[in-house]
Amino acid sequence: MVTLMGLLHFHLAGHQAIPVVGSATGMIGDPSGRSTERAALEAQELAQNVSGIEAQLQRFFVRGAEYAAGRIEGLVPAELQQVRVLRNGEWYSGMGVLEFLGNVGRHARIGMMMARDSVRTRLQSEQGISFTEFSYQLLQAYDFWYLYRHHGCRIQVGGSDQWGNITAGTDLIHRMCSSAGETNAEAAYGLTIPLLTTASGAKFGKSAGNALWLDEKRTSAFDVYQFFVRTTDGDVEKHLKQLTLLPLERISQTMVEHARAPERFLAQRLLAAEVTELLHGAAGVRQAKCATEVLFGAGEGGEQQFTAQDFAQAFAGDRRMVAVARTQVAGLGIDAIAVLAGACKSKAEAARLARGGGLYWNGRAVSNSKWEPCADNGDFVGGGTIGVIRTGKANHRVVRIVD
Repeated sequence: MVTLMGLLHFHLAGHQAIPVVGSATGMIGDPSGRSTERAALEAQELAQNVSGIEAQLQRFFVRGAEYAAGRIEGLVPAELQQVRVLRNGEWYSGMGVLEFLGNVGRHARIGMMMARDSVRTRLQSEQGISFTEFSYQLLQAYDFWYLYRHHGCRIQVGGSDQWGNITAGTDLIHRMCSSAGETNAEAAYGLTIPLLTTASGAKFGKSAGNALWLDEKRTSAFDVYQFFVRTTDGDVEKHLKQLTLLPLERISQTMVEHARAPERFLAQRLLAAEVTELLHGAAGVRQAKCATEVLFGAGEGGEQQFTAQDFAQAFAGDRRMVAVARTQVAGLGIDAIAVLAGACKSKAEAARLARGGGLYWNGRAVSNSKWEPCADNGDFVGGGTIGVIRTGKANHRVVRIVD
């Protein structure tokens, strides 16, 4: 997302944005930032990944333009150039190895290739580097050359770990233009962007086990919102600048207000709302706040601002929500409802949790002496349709009553 934000800025400024999906290079694997070789993907898995990423990119720029229109005066999304998502398999299909070596390989210099940080680090490792991954930089370099020649692309944007691959591209463009006698050819440039890291300096991602997905089917609007609400005070200003389009003056003002009352988490709540809207739209923000109110009683306006429909949409497809008929819970105690919702395996387990102070109903601790039946409306929020069971610190089950 950090890299896409860089490309989004170009897009909003009126430039032609060309996100490239590695339908060809995905079969190779980029060694940048890796200590081990990537596992080869089966053709079907690769095709599924390419299709999914392509859809995510299209959605990101559509929602990004809508988000920006509310923050950049005079911006009209319909007047922006259409984002052109390309697959690099389009220009590699039908190209043989001899043609590639003849057109690209002859311009590559082994000394420069081995000097790349990603290659040098792997050469010094116990595992080493395969020729397949060693050649990856040539493929990305040719991607840049192809876009330069056929689409007029003069700037490649990537994460800071892509510096070697990007400069390989600018070097190839220079050499191929010089070889063709194009002395007046326009220069090509690279722009790298610092990656988002944890407090310890580690990258975010699947390999690190802390990935956030752009696809709401993998990371819901609620989970995106909650992740950024938990941002530390030391990181929140940096993230507001990296991941939103808020004016710097607004960010500075927010940080001043936040410093006066950090316990209110004003900066974190602003960051969470902005990123959630960018990724999931205004409806996603409303759903995230609704879910937050249900689970935590966050006090961002109170649950009274949300309707039963809002509650249903906020948890649509969420494994934490269990829909039950009102007749199923009529006369049941919270212990039985906890079992029905899957929060406890048995009423005995519910009793044990209650004795230890680990069972909560709508934010209130439940004692073992209070197994009286739940009233239809008195014990359910959201117009008598929602009840929340929590076991332990963070294991929630949302019981939605369906008439």
